[in-house]
Amino acid sequence: MALRIGLAKKAASTVSSICRRSFASSLAVENFPDYVLKAPSTSITTLDSGLRVASETALGAQTATVGVWIDAGSRYETSANNGAAHFLEHMAFKGTSKRTQHQLEVEIENMGGHLNAYTSREQTVYFAKVFKHDVEQAVEILSDILLNSKLDPAAIERERDVILREMSEVNKQQEELVLDHLHATAFQGTGLGRTILGPEENIRNLTRNDLADYVTTHYTAPRMVIAGAGAIDHDHLAGLADKYFGGLPTAPKSGLEIAMQPAVFTGSDVRIKFDSENTAHVALAFESASWTSEYAFPLMLMQTILGSYDRSSGLGRNVATKMCQEVAMNQLAHSINTFNTCYKDTGLFGIYAVAPDNMLDDLMWYVTGNLVRLAHNVSDEEMERAKTTLKASMLMGLDGSSNVAEDIGRQMLTYGRRMTPAEIFSRIDAITAADIKATGAKFINDQDHALAAVGGIHELPDYNWIRRHSYWLRY
Repeated sequence: MALRIGLAKKAASTVSSICRRSFASSLAVENFPDYVLKAPSTSITTLDSGLRVASETALGAQTATVGVWIDAGSRYETSANNGAAHFLEHMAFKGTSKRTQHQLEVEIENMGGHLNAYTSREQTVYFAKVFKHDVEQAVEILSDILLNSKLDPAAIERERDVILREMSEVNKQQEELVLDHLHATAFQGTGLGRTILGPEENIRNLTRNDLADYVTTHYTAPRMVIAGAGAIDHDHLAGLADKYFGGLPTAPKSGLEIAMQPAVFTGSDVRIKFDSENTAHVALAFESASWTSEYAFPLMLMQTILGSYDRSSGLGRNVATKMCQEVAMNQLAHSINTFNTCYKDTGLFGIYAVAPDNMLDDLMWYVTGNLVRLAHNVSDEEMERAKTTLKASMLMGLDGSSNVAEDIGRQMLTYGRRMTPAEIFSRIDAITAADIKATGAKFINDQDHALAAVGGIHELPDYNWIRRHSYWLRY
């Protein structure tokens, strides 16, 4: 045991010194392609209230996406009001003091626009995509639904059934269900372990006061970002933000900022077995790092090194990554995906697989082997291929104004700024095999894991079997 601890500590100190060095000095900027060096810049303005406005202009664009990113989600709820953030998302479109629900819907349709929202564990987002001449109208509508929502008691009662039906549909999506169970067991007893929709009891019993209290507590200017992309003039957008969001409070109504409940990882598993099924849905994860950790980019590259595979894709054994090749050649799974989920103070890194029950034992052998391999045996070929793939994936994810606005809003909330493609490329290219090995040693090698499995899981190895195989001396 002393040997294992010593090696892990040595690896951790290695990645600390490697990842904190100046990534910019490791590369010649002139080696970047023009489309990286000439990428549009992100303009940022902070209003007196603390509200941040960030945008990227696309020359020649005729449409724009503008939205409000709020540093609040289900993680900031308590067990008593869990589900409030998502409930508010529904209520935002049900009428304000200025517009009825019908008037709001007609106004958006007459603009040819698109208005939507979503809630995650750490963020709530409201956004609109419109023609460039309708940007001001979109900002005004967003301010109206956020600041003047009626929260009509009758509409709240009607919406309960809508959310319960949504819950029923979500529970039919096995991946969503399994990942909710994974968070519940990995972060049990903390806000990060709660579901976004909340329990059925809360959905049936949340009151107008519960929703209003959530707004006055969390919807404050310093916790919001107005993000825009496409046919956007930044100075104009900043002026609109000041005009329509100038009344945002700068602090919670109570005067006390609610502290985020720290995440506490618990090595554990949850298994829901159905004897009538022969297909299993399994998520296996290790606690990883936050958005701002020095390990964040090595973890992104590790995700790409492991890769993803779907039997229906037709690639078969020709898929590039070693883990996916082994899964395909041995027909171990219908599909397997690597995920790397970051939060403010922690993260989850692991795999999600859909597989026949009778292959689960072999699947876990190969999966744990490939996970642990990252701690000590990564080839230069894998590194280069993964770097290219990761860069391409990040750039492809910025196609369209909605994706760009999403990237701006998320980065402003997580980093307090937006990284340019050149900086991202530099950070990726600066990662070495030693970084990957040290990151694997810290987060995977001989570490506790969390597991959630649903379906035909009769042959899924037990927790201790998987724990024993998450150790590098296997190699």
